[in-house]
Amino acid sequence: MVPNNILKIRKVYDAFLAEFPLCYGYWKKYADHEARIGSMDKVVEVYERAVQGVTYSVDIWVLYCAFAIETYGDPETIRRLFERGLAYVGTDYLSFPLWDKYIEYEYMHQEWSRLAVIYTRILENPSQQLERYFNSFKELAGSRPLSELRTAEEAVVNGSAVVSEADGQVNEREVHPDAVEQTPKPVSAGSTEAEELEKYVAVREELYKKAKEFDSKILGFETAIRRPYFHVRPLNVAELENWHNYLDFIEREGDFNKVVKLYERCLIACANYPEYWIRYVLCMEASGSMDLADNALARATQVFVKRQPEIHLFAARFKEQNGDIPGARAAYQLVHSEISPGLLEAIIKHANMESRLGKLEDAFFLYEQAIAIEKGKEHSQTLPMLYAQYSRFSYLVSGNSEKAREILTGALEQVQLSKPFLEALIHFETILPPPRQIDYLESLVDKFIGPNSDGSAADREDLSSIFLEFLNLFGDVQSIKKAEDRHAKLFLAHRPMSELRKRHAEDFLASEKTKLAKSYSGAPSPGQSLMGAYPNAQNQWPAGYSAQPQTWPSTTQAQPWTPGYSQQAAYGAFGSYGSNYATPQVPTSVPQSASYGAYPATYPVQTFPQQSYAQPTAATTLTPAQQPTAAVPQTYYGTYY
Repeated sequence: MVPNNILKIRKVYDAFLAEFPLCYGYWKKYADHEARIGSMDKVVEVYERAVQGVTYSVDIWVLYCAFAIETYGDPETIRRLFERGLAYVGTDYLSFPLWDKYIEYEYMHQEWSRLAVIYTRILENPSQQLERYFNSFKELAGSRPLSELRTAEEAVVNGSAVVSEADGQVNEREVHPDAVEQTPKPVSAGSTEAEELEKYVAVREELYKKAKEFDSKILGFETAIRRPYFHVRPLNVAELENWHNYLDFIEREGDFNKVVKLYERCLIACANYPEYWIRYVLCMEASGSMDLADNALARATQVFVKRQPEIHLFAARFKEQNGDIPGARAAYQLVHSEISPGLLEAIIKHANMESRLGKLEDAFFLYEQAIAIEKGKEHSQTLPMLYAQYSRFSYLVSGNSEKAREILTGALEQVQLSKPFLEALIHFETILPPPRQIDYLESLVDKFIGPNSDGSAADREDLSSIFLEFLNLFGDVQSIKKAEDRHAKLFLAHRPMSELRKRHAEDFLASEKTKLAKSYSGAPSPGQSLMGAYPNAQNQWPAGYSAQPQTWPSTTQAQPWTPGYSQQAAYGAFGSYGSNYATPQVPTSVPQSASYGAYPATYPVQTFPQQSYAQPTAATTLTPAQQPTAAVPQTYYGTYY
């Protein structure tokens, strides 16, 4: 619509690429607009921003180098750009487009010795086109005199007949391309050019064989990568699992440079999945590379998965563990105010952190403020859970059972009875000191499970069963008989005998874990459960870095009371956020020789749009206007306890 208005074009591309910096094709379009109606300096600026935003993309380096070849006349300037790109993507399994462009450039200039060095470097690492490059190298070696293939340094070494180690004997270390003619044996005066050429090719062939051997180990992983580029469409489960398996393998290999390289490559295709960012951060932390860990976490929280609460909750815990308390509070505040206002998991974890820090009043304030906001909503499904969690939290950290009961009593005036809320009441009564309010619970349960209740038949029956188990542990014979008679009348009277026998057998033969899984099954609310909100992320992570499925500890009691009601079951994981993100294997840092294509000593701090994590000056505030609409009811025992 405005093909010649460069200011508007810049505004649109800047806004788009701030959200999707991995879309390398749009960087190319942006640069083309600048070339057409802007200036060459602006084109360079766009490409520089591009390689900062997607440093490990082969495609963007190919485009930038193609532009440089067309624009610059100085070969050294062009070569420096090629070398800069190859330092990051030269060992990528799919790096052949950039190597091809470099070979084409040197072939055009008939720089045969440079070509020979390029081929030698390529043959050091596995790649999709490795065999083609080896055949091309042999053709080059067979078509040009050896004197044209050797670099000046190699010619001097060969002329003096004093050679050192990397040519005559290919050992386990990397071969230096600028010393490929070195050998521990002196060259005899009678060596013919054919013999020298044979030795020259043999060294490269050994490199090729070694790379081919490693290629056979990773070929299965590489062929399973169907989409190595970024796209907003979700990846399929098999491809996500393949990335985890590939990362596992490379971590076991112990080459730190390869580990970093594969993570960066993975995070182009999997940029929208928080668990890969979390895994990368933890891996870098475990290897002692906190600068890379911090950089990856910043990119994740400020650009790539910035709207997903999971990454911010991880960031908060990560910062707390590393002593950055203001940063942790700011991460929680961002979730409360912008990312997912009213998210129960964030409120619980934030309050727990303040309690760990000795700020108990601040922790209470978080619950009270969240409750006040939810009370302003119509039919809030979060409010009952907030009351339940607040009462438990209050009792467990302060020991004040009266205050805890007052919180729940006040809740009954504000919330509608539901299975999750009544489950919470029943469980809470098990951890409070006697006397237990069995009659009070009886009246609430009776009201909910009655035939005129709004609850579903399944929820009513499940809650009746749960209350029966509670009474079996804490009630007297008369209360148990009353509850059993009511349960039979409401739920068993009209069932066929075969179904009753089957259910009876299942109840007694099934493991406690299976029974509880059935009792507490239900679809978590997308507004409350991260696992429900991002099914393509956490649930697909098989490598142990995601939140694990809900497990129920075994009970040591002989009574038929289910272990889900023990204090440990509900609170054992309250402070164990890290268990959701298992520490990855620590890759051993292997000193790297200065071979061609090796990673630079430091990795670039990639740039990204800034999103404030500044610590608010006032107390943590949850804005009512920013709260989400009421969500679907969720089960009480979520994965975040």
